[in-house]
Amino acid sequence: MKQLLSKLARSISLFTFSCIVSVGTLLLYNIPFFRYVADNTNENVGGQIFLLASLVVIMLVLNFMITYLVMFLLRIAGRILLAILALINATAVYFIITYSVMIDATTIENVFNTRYSEASGFFSWSLWLFIVIFGVLPAIWCLLQPVVIGKAKKLGVCCGSSLAIILLVALANINQTLWISQHDTELGGLLQPWSYLVNTGRVISFSQDEQAEEIKLPDGKITDNEKAVVVLIIGESARKANFQLYGYERNTNPLLSKQPELKVYQATSCATYTTAGSKAILEPKITDDLYEILPNYAFRTGVDVSWRTSNWGEPPVHIDEYISNTELAKHYPNENEDYDGILFAGLRERIMSSKKNKVLIILHTSTSHGPNYADNYPKDFEVYKPVAKNVEEGEKNIGLLVNAYDNTIRYTDFLLDSLVNTLRTMEDWKSAMIYISDHGESLGENKMFMHGLPMRLAPKVQYEIPFLVWTSKGFRDYKSEDELPAVLEQHYIFHSVLNLLSIDSPAYNKDCDIFKTVHIQGI
Repeated sequence: MKQLLSKLARSISLFTFSCIVSVGTLLLYNIPFFRYVADNTNENVGGQIFLLASLVVIMLVLNFMITYLVMFLLRIAGRILLAILALINATAVYFIITYSVMIDATTIENVFNTRYSEASGFFSWSLWLFIVIFGVLPAIWCLLQPVVIGKAKKLGVCCGSSLAIILLVALANINQTLWISQHDTELGGLLQPWSYLVNTGRVISFSQDEQAEEIKLPDGKITDNEKAVVVLIIGESARKANFQLYGYERNTNPLLSKQPELKVYQATSCATYTTAGSKAILEPKITDDLYEILPNYAFRTGVDVSWRTSNWGEPPVHIDEYISNTELAKHYPNENEDYDGILFAGLRERIMSSKKNKVLIILHTSTSHGPNYADNYPKDFEVYKPVAKNVEEGEKNIGLLVNAYDNTIRYTDFLLDSLVNTLRTMEDWKSAMIYISDHGESLGENKMFMHGLPMRLAPKVQYEIPFLVWTSKGFRDYKSEDELPAVLEQHYIFHSVLNLLSIDSPAYNKDCDIFKTVHIQGI
């Protein structure tokens, strides 16, 4: 120990320090990057070796130059920055290896929008051990290792030489430009620390570019006085593949499968993460702009709107009644706020007490959210046993993970069926239940777990979603199959709900409505 401390106390040059950091960054944090290159290049053995060697040189030299600059210019602050990067690098690589994720802009946005209660599900002894070995120890070395900074002249020589080497190697691989552009998302998502540094900058830039206020839609008006209520349930991470209603071999929908008026549609999500998926459900069209979303527009038009949530990530909701599961628990102490059943508590009374004839209830659920699927349903619904407690445990036995996930679908089935039965008792109201998920989920297929991959890379289980509709008798007629696309998109919700609530609006698009147009004549 004394010898180690003695060696650590010896000063090294900034050149040597930068070399060690550069080599360490490559070996500790970028093996998945090189594995991807090796597995996906179309070059012969010689070309593959040359490409890999070139990337190694570029990475080593680039990291060396950046480390040299940071330490020379920032000194103590530079040490702290390098230590922080080591911790983040270790965390990023752990998730890349464990969950097959890529650290792209989508992933960064998910990180920014994740609550502690959900993030805590990823904490495990293996994660902490990984961070200690590959993050904390390198960070301590960066903080404590004495370094002789040297003169500015050497800085110029090192940086100039580094840039020259990078340029020469890049020119030698000019024929790889097309391949790199085709795989830029994957390469950028695996390269540490540049993956999260660059993509964090992109997310911040995107957020600054967004308009401070949503774009208002043209004014609409309610065209009749019939009592009508729509309950829209936004599912979380529910994939079509595990619904019995879509042909799944397990009996995951024992109740809904017996509902005679239930309609089942094929649908896909526009993204593989909650923020974009929930936005697409609530907006009139798929766009990067923030238009007035369904609850805000309906509320402004005169509809009684209530939003109940156990989730997060939706666009800004501007209504009078926005209630979290925690707040609901104060009104319904007999319901457990840990499960989505709390969102359905007292709905009949809430609707019947409305002073308006048009009511829209939106329930933003979290039932199938990972990684701890087994924590999202009451134990009475643990039909499939045994279960994995979380995704990390489920990696060792995919069957146990699927059991836990399928139990969340059984619980969803119970909640939706109970809602339909409740609405059916409200004979004075025309009513509808619409259920659609924000995105799908991977459960170990091709060693992928959960969601969040870019759409062009994502497997279909991450974007093929359930879309279920029930209406009371005499409410609205459905369009025939030949009047609709074979696969619907999420923004069909917006226009279908306008129809159900008899809202006449220029924003309405009859082509994106699953019902026959009766009361409204929009464009």
